[in-house]
Amino acid sequence: MAQGRRVERVAALIRKETSQLLINGIRDERVHQGMVSITDVEVSGDLQHCKIFVSIFGDANDQPKVMEGLQAASGYLRGELGRRLQMRRAPEVVFQLDRGIEKGTSVLGLLNRLEDERRDRGEIPPGSDELQPD
Repeated sequence: MAQGRRVERVAALIRKETSQLLINGIRDERVHQGMVSITDVEVSGDLQHCKIFVSIFGDANDQPKVMEGLQAASGYLRGELGRRLQMRRAPEVVFQLDRGIEKGTSVLGLLNRLEDERRDRGEIPPGSDELQPD
């Protein structure tokens, strides 16, 4: 049980420090072509491997370039994490694109379009989707 909490604590610290490094430390221009957001961090039980899930907002054509920049910075990031977290051996860092937010936005767009089409066809009476006073 204590090891699970330790892994979670290390994952939270890695997330915090990586967020700071994305803002101030990583100088690779490719990384700054889109807005990078860390969605999750998974650390192995032995603390030797770390998977950082990121969402990239911006032009979809820039996503591969941003991911290349992040992977290129992973060695620097590993060294900085080891120093900042005072770990004897910092974990290997791998970035993975998280498309969850992208998919959610797509589904919301489809639902909104469906609602608009139904309204245009008269299937939804005007005002019926608004809250009614008690």
